[in-house]
Order: sequence, then C-alpha cells, then structure tokens
Amino acid sequence: MSKHIGIVAGSAEGAALCYRTICVEGAKYLGPYAHPEVSMHNSSFSDYMERVNEGDWRGLGELMLSSAEKLAKIGADFLICPDNTFHQALPFVLSKSPLPWLHIAEVVAEQAVARGFHRLGLTGTKWLVDSEVYPEKLAQRGLEFVRPGREEREQVSRIIMDELVYDVHNPQSVAYLQQVIRGLKDQDCDAVILGCTELPLIIHDANSPLPTLDSTRLLARAALHQATVESVVS
Repeated sequence: MSKHIGIVAGSAEGAALCYRTICVEGAKYLGPYAHPEVSMHNSSFSDYMERVNEGDWRGLGELMLSSAEKLAKIGADFLICPDNTFHQALPFVLSKSPLPWLHIAEVVAEQAVARGFHRLGLTGTKWLVDSEVYPEKLAQRGLEFVRPGREEREQVSRIIMDELVYDVHNPQSVAYLQQVIRGLKDQDCDAVILGCTELPLIIHDANSPLPTLDSTRLLARAALHQATVESVVS
C-alpha cells in the first residue's frame, strides 16, 4: 500500500507540473499507469499573492493550514507545497499542521550533496531569493550559495509573475535567465537551483549554462519515494 500524497498548491502552472511528475513517474515504483493516491487543494492564487505582497507570512500560513486541514480530512498521509516562496510561511504552519510536510529546500539540498555540488546559484522570485528558505537548509549541509544581483532578482521575478504563472514563455526571457545563470557560473557556482515552481518550464539542463536542481520535480520525486518505498519499509 502506498501513502496518499496531499499537494498544497500555489500557482496553477507549478502545481500542475508537480502533479504530472508524480503521476507519470509513479509507474517506476508501482508498475504501468500506476501512481499513489494524490489530492490537491488550491486557494485562489490572488489570496496568496495579496499576503506575499504585504509580507504577511503568518496570514499566508493560515491559507496553507486551511488546505492542509481539507487534505487531511480526505485521507492524505503527508503534504507537499511546490511553491518555493510559500515556504517562508512554514514556521507558522508546522506546529499547527494536522499532517507532516516535506520541505522543498531540504529535498534540493539533499540532491545537491548527492550529486557532488558545493556552490549553488539561487534563482526564483525576489521574495524567495531574498529570504532564508534556502540558505538555512544549504548551510545545514555545508553548501555555499550565491544570490543574483538586485536588478537581476527583480527581472527574474517579473518573468515569473508576469509570464510563467500565466503560461507565457518568451524566448527573450529564456535568454535573460541564461544570462543570469552564466553570471552565477562566473562566480564559481557549479549548479543552479531553480527555486521557483515555474522556472523548470523554460530552463533545464539542455539549455542552462549550469547543471540544474529542478525544485519542482525533485519535490515530486521525494514525495513519490516517501509514498512508495518508505511506506513499504515502515
């Protein structure tokens, strides 16, 4: 028996990528067409963004808890949130949550160590890159990190919020992201964290100047492992 995965969704595009990854790659663990039971709850993204713009992480955490409670009631065993930025609210969530969570930055840091990386470039929304969500978890693993410059953070955030969350993929934006990653490579980074749920939609190993750590798919795969392999062991 596999465990029931609950997804606390943020943006539709990123949540859909996470959901699809779980369902498609579940066959590796469970056989053709099979995947663990998956449920997802999504408050309006505008409600989330209102709190992000106000810096109201406690209020954002309340929205996440509302989703967590709904997912617990329909049988989820544990929770994931594919939205990196929302993880700033997790300190307000964990002590009240009805279910345990996987932390996206912990999953990425674990994969970075497994792949032998040491110094990581960090990309994502300006709120995520400015935060300690990743630095805290990377430091626990002895990993260094580099943030892009302030103007680059603003522009990458604009690409995410004005384009990617609306399923708009501009070649000019891909080129700009490649330029940002190239700058991180020039600062001796040996990999780049795609620390936004939507960035893997346009940046990947085939077109990135650095190897990528795809936070969305890595979280989905960690959830799959917990729902299948770890459930059998336990």
